[in-house]
Amino acid sequence: MLDRVVKIKRCAAVVKGGRRFSFAAMVVVGDGNGKVGWGYGKANEVPPSVQKAQKQASRSLIDVPLVEGSIPHQVWGHYGAAKVILVPAGAGTGIIAGQAVRAVCEATGIHDILTKSYGTNNPVTLVKATVDALSKLRTAEQVAALRGLEVEELTA
Repeated sequence: MLDRVVKIKRCAAVVKGGRRFSFAAMVVVGDGNGKVGWGYGKANEVPPSVQKAQKQASRSLIDVPLVEGSIPHQVWGHYGAAKVILVPAGAGTGIIAGQAVRAVCEATGIHDILTKSYGTNNPVTLVKATVDALSKLRTAEQVAALRGLEVEELTA
């Protein structure tokens, strides 16, 4: 399993003896072959918060259909103020994405994709919006089965 720490946040609570810090970690986990999940963990130290996030992420894995190292079709995802568009790209393009969206794409196993994010640049909401977009992906065979049709092969 591949795991990426996307963001570590530090929070301070002012108490009688000074400031007490706590940490929150956002982690993306994937198998590099079409499975991806995200987790958010909070603790008084960084390592336990990352471990909690990894545990939660491994429980929330979703399946993503991949076509030749890219995605089957263009898709929008949103979460709160974050909106993300994912566009399939030809072989050799690479992952054209910001840090948060790139982490999700790499963990999923996508090699060629074009992305653009709108609205907020908060990494936590961008990860959630990207996973939302990936969860909406369907292959031609899945759509045909839902509609009760057969997939026609394209001939050149």
